[in-house]
Amino acid sequence: MPQGTLAGLDLGMSLPHADRGGFFPAWDESPANARDLWAAVERICADDPHLSVSSFVDHAEASRHFRRHGGREGEHFGGGRGRFRRTELAQERMGCRPYSNFNLVGAAQVGKSSLTGMRMLHRLSPHLPVWPVDPLPDEGSVVVEIYTTIAAMHAGRPPGRSKMRSYEELNAALKSLGSRAVQASGAVDDHTSDALLTSAWLRTAAHRPELWNPEGLAEVAQTEGWTFGAV
Repeated sequence: MPQGTLAGLDLGMSLPHADRGGFFPAWDESPANARDLWAAVERICADDPHLSVSSFVDHAEASRHFRRHGGREGEHFGGGRGRFRRTELAQERMGCRPYSNFNLVGAAQVGKSSLTGMRMLHRLSPHLPVWPVDPLPDEGSVVVEIYTTIAAMHAGRPPGRSKMRSYEELNAALKSLGSRAVQASGAVDDHTSDALLTSAWLRTAAHRPELWNPEGLAEVAQTEGWTFGAV
C-alpha cells in the first residue's frame, strides 16, 4: 500500500452497542469495545477456514442476537429491521437504506461480510490505524469503513439509484467528482462501478474535516465505530 493511502472497506466494522449498552447484553462475556469484539470473533472462529465466521454465527450465546437463514431469529434480534449503530441512523437520515449488521439474511445484508471483516481488522489493526477506533494519524495510511451509496450520492446519484450498470452512467458520476472517464462503454457490473466511484470520491473527500468529525462520533468511536461520510 502506498504511503498515505485512505483505504475504504465496504463492511460494518462493528455491531450496535449504544442502543442497549452492549453488543450482546444478555451475554456475560460480551466484548467491551470494537477491538475486543474483533478479537472475540477471531478467537471463536480460529478453526474456520478463509476468515469465515460460521462458528461465531452459530455460537450458543452470539446466535441469540442474529437473524439467520431458515427463519431462525434469535430472541434478542429485536424484531423488524433489527438493531442499528449510530452511524447507520445517520445514514438513514441522509436518505440511505442501511441494514442491521445483526441481519444475516437476504441479498442486501452485510452482516456476514462484516463479521468476516472483523477477523481481517483484528489482523490489520496492529499495523494500520482503523478510524475511528484508532485516532486519525497526522500522516501515513488509515483504514475506514465505507458505504458506496454515500459516494454515489456525492456524485449526484439519488439513494435509490446508486448502482451504475453502464460505463456511461459511471463516467457521468466520475465527471461530477472531477475524475477522468474510463475508456470503455456498455455494461459494467456494479461491484466494479462501486469500487471505481468510491475510490474517486475518497480522493476528494479525504480533505474535508467535517467528515472526520460527525456529530455523536466521540460517544461511540471505540465501540461502534463509524462510516466515513455519514453525517
